[in-house]
Amino acid sequence: MAEDSIENLIRPHLVRVDTYDAMDAPETLVEKSGISLENIIKLNGNENPYGGSPLAVKAVAEVPLHIYPDPRQIKMRKSLSEYTGMREENIVVGAGADELIDLIFRLFISPGDTILDCEPTFGMYSFCAGLAGADVHYVQRDTEFQIDPVTVKSAITDTTKLMFVTSPNNPTGNVAREEDILALLETGLIVVVDEAYFEFAKSSAQDLVEDHENLIILRTMSKWAGLAGLRVGYGIMSPKVASYMMEIKPPYNVNVAAEAALLASLQDANYLLGNVEKIINERERMMQLISGVSGITPWPSDGNYLLCEFGENEALRVFKELASKGIFVRNFKSDRLKNFFRIAVGKPEETDLLVDALKQIM
Repeated sequence: MAEDSIENLIRPHLVRVDTYDAMDAPETLVEKSGISLENIIKLNGNENPYGGSPLAVKAVAEVPLHIYPDPRQIKMRKSLSEYTGMREENIVVGAGADELIDLIFRLFISPGDTILDCEPTFGMYSFCAGLAGADVHYVQRDTEFQIDPVTVKSAITDTTKLMFVTSPNNPTGNVAREEDILALLETGLIVVVDEAYFEFAKSSAQDLVEDHENLIILRTMSKWAGLAGLRVGYGIMSPKVASYMMEIKPPYNVNVAAEAALLASLQDANYLLGNVEKIINERERMMQLISGVSGITPWPSDGNYLLCEFGENEALRVFKELASKGIFVRNFKSDRLKNFFRIAVGKPEETDLLVDALKQIM
């Protein structure tokens, strides 16, 4: 077989797909920085610094590994129904919210269709669009990083099928206004509201699902429940859309460990929501401390992270100097965010070390 012939067999739009800009693993960060693992401060993934519930850890340890998961997700949907107040038939569970995003593309998008992505925001939407052979039309958010429904509507064409709204938006931290979501729903297109950081914001559009069949809400157990390593999330949508999604998902998509951790976490929700309150309080303390560092402007956030703005060409310099000290934050390739980076909220002692380093660098 000729060296280049394999490319002739790959679907054309996948030969040069734009790969998702994922974070490096801790081991890779150690290798890059030359700093030992125990001395690294990892604030680049919006991970929960307090980890999962003790009940979830115990449940995972006791999982029978030789049994397939429940393809109908009966226990998970029931528990999530009790947690959210939505009906079981409104809920679908995925291997992380990322899988649900992929399933949305499989369900609604054909090659040549268009999605609307409101920049700056989470990069998974445009990545999945590329895998599906869809075109992405980027609509810029306003100067406060809010969505302007008039601008979004003006971008709609005959090929537009769906649009994404992240609330709180990652990485900017602001919650989408309900009136803006309603204005987008009026278009009749599929509107996906990604509420990965719902527990930190305590604001949701889920009550709109009942009257809007074209609305899909996404949630995750990665952030508030500390289960990022197990990959488990869920969607809230109309029973009709949920039924279609249950039909097209892989039958055993959520593994038994993730299922056990989800069920135990929901039983221990009060403990986990207590950790959420700690993170919210630390977010506000971090905001105050960073605001006192000359040359940095942190933006208000309803997530478990802060977006920080710097002067021209400063963000990358500070990002690199923090990394050299073993402190890792998240920068972005977007032109709109070239003078910004995002910092996840860690424990108080991590905040103190971060702020001390910023003061030295600035």
